[in-house]
Amino acid sequence: MGSDAEKLHIFLFPFMASGHMIPMIDIARLFAARGNKSTIITTPLNALLIQESINGDQKSGLDIGVQIIPFPSVEVGLPEGCENPNTITSPEMTVKFFEACDMLQQPFEKLLEEQKPDCVVGDMFLTWTTDAAKKYGIPRLVFHGKCYFPLCVVENITRFAPHEKVESDSDIFIVPGLPDRIEMTKSQLPPTRENKNKMTDIQAKVLETEVTSYGVLVNSFYEMEPAYADYYKKGMGRRAWNIGPVSLYNRDSKAQRGQKATIDDNYCISWLNSKETNSVLYVSFGSLYRIGTIQMHEIAMGLEASGVPFIWVVRTKNDSEHALPEGFEDRTQGKGLIIREWAPQVLILDHPAVGGFMTHCGWNSTFEGITAGVPLITWPLFAEQFHNEKLVTQVLKIGIESGNKLWKSWMEPDSVLVTKERIQEVVTQLMSNGIETEDMRRRAKELREMAKRAIEKGGSSYNELTALIEELKVNKQKFKQ
Repeated sequence: MGSDAEKLHIFLFPFMASGHMIPMIDIARLFAARGNKSTIITTPLNALLIQESINGDQKSGLDIGVQIIPFPSVEVGLPEGCENPNTITSPEMTVKFFEACDMLQQPFEKLLEEQKPDCVVGDMFLTWTTDAAKKYGIPRLVFHGKCYFPLCVVENITRFAPHEKVESDSDIFIVPGLPDRIEMTKSQLPPTRENKNKMTDIQAKVLETEVTSYGVLVNSFYEMEPAYADYYKKGMGRRAWNIGPVSLYNRDSKAQRGQKATIDDNYCISWLNSKETNSVLYVSFGSLYRIGTIQMHEIAMGLEASGVPFIWVVRTKNDSEHALPEGFEDRTQGKGLIIREWAPQVLILDHPAVGGFMTHCGWNSTFEGITAGVPLITWPLFAEQFHNEKLVTQVLKIGIESGNKLWKSWMEPDSVLVTKERIQEVVTQLMSNGIETEDMRRRAKELREMAKRAIEKGGSSYNELTALIEELKVNKQKFKQ
C-alpha cells in the first residue's frame, strides 16, 4: 500500500445535495482503496448521512473519515437545520443557501492550514475552494458530477450563442462545433441566460474555475463518449481525468447509497422476483424535484393505462401535497409498487426484471441506468438534465424522449409538462419487444459491459486514476522541496 510518506491526503468537499454527496463519497472510497487517506468535508447534519455510508469502509480498513464545518443557516436567514437543498421550498431560499455556502470558505481555509492535504476535490458549486487551495499551494480538482458531453455542450452554447439566432423558444437550433448533430430549443436552456441573478454569477464562476483549477474529475468512462472526452481535453484545452462509473466500485453495497431506503430491500427484491425479465418500468425523478399534483395524476393515469408493471418513487413534503389519484394504489396493487421518499435505486436497476427507467436525467440516475444496461425514458427538468437527455437519445441512442421541453426548477401544482396520453405512449413503446426497443436494449447492455471493463485493472478509468495519483505524488514531493 506504500509508506505514509508516499500516502496522499485528499480533502473532498461535496455540495450538500444527495446527488452531489453520493458520487463524492464513492470518489473518497476510490482514493482510499489505492492506499491514500480521504477526508470528506461537510456540515453537521450531512455528516450523519455520510458517516453511515462509510462505516463499512472504515471497518474494512480504508483510511476514510469526515471533518465537520458548522453551516451558517441562521446567519443568512434560513431555518435552523437547513443544511441540504432538499429542505428548500423557494427560489429565495436557494439564493440564501448559496450565500451560506460562500461563508464556509474561512473555516475551510483553517482546515487547510491545519491539516495541509495534498489535494482538494471541490464541488463545482464551491468555486471558492480553488482560491482557498491556491493560497496554500494545494491543487484543487473540480468535480461537476457530470460526464464530458454536457460540459462540451455548455461551452459551445456559451461560445457561439446559437440560441440567440432563433426567434421563438420552440424553434430548434443546432449546437455548433460538436462531434454530433445535437438539436435543442431555447426553452430547454435555463432562463438565467436572459435574467441575470445570483445563479448566473455562480455559473459564470463555475466555468472560470474549470479553467483556473488544477483539473477536472469526470464521472464517465472513455469508451462511452470518446469524441467528447477528446474534444473536452484537446478542443477545449481542459485537464481532466475520467474515473467512472464511480458507483460501480461500490456495487457490493448497492442498497446503501444516500439516505436510508423507506422500503425493506428483501421485500423489494421479492416483488421484483415475481415479475418476468425486462417487464418492470422503474420511475424516479431524483432527490430534489417535487412533481406538481396535476402532473402526478397524469403520470399515474398514464402508467395505469399502459398496463406495464412499475416501481414508482414518490417524493412529497407532506401527505396532503402531491397526492396520488384516489384509488390508484388499490387499482394497481400487484401491478405497481409505490416507494415513498428514498428507494434502493441501484439494487432495483440491477434486477433482471427491470426493463426500463423513466428518469429526470440527473447524471447519477442516468449513469446508474446506463451501467445497469437499462434503456431510458428521458424526462429532464432543470440543470444539465436536457443535455444528458441529448446524450441518451441522440448520441448513445438508448432512450426515448418523454416530450418535456421546458426547463423549470420549480413546478406549480397545476402545471402539466407531459400528458397521460404521451406517458402511456412512451411507456408502451419502451417496454415493448419491437425492433427499435430491442436495438436500444442491446446497445445499453453493450455499454454496461464497457463500463465494467473500464474500472477493472488495466481499464481506461482505472488507468486514468492511476496516472492522476502518480502525478499528485510527484507534485507532493516537489512541494516538500
